[in-house]
Amino acid sequence: MNEGKQNIAGGPDPLLQAAAEEELRHACTIGWQALAKVTPWGDTYDGFANGGLAVTFERNYIWADAPGGDILVEVVVYLGPSRYDAGARATELIPKP
Repeated sequence: MNEGKQNIAGGPDPLLQAAAEEELRHACTIGWQALAKVTPWGDTYDGFANGGLAVTFERNYIWADAPGGDILVEVVVYLGPSRYDAGARATELIPKP
């Protein structure tokens, strides 16, 4: 079974990367107007990646440069606190309208 460790090429586990990219798509659907009211903000929760692998999802919404500007969305998916550094990361910028 997939252990969520870095692959031989040094990149994140493909299963974790797919989960991070899917979570990022969901995280970015909130929209700038709603996020601007709560940024900076983040949350962490336990869930499951495809195939039933138990993982931790972390989402962060931070100002990219200055408060009131573009919002940087960061997602990290990992196999628990001791494996945070081996987690997969995905980011996207939500530009100010």
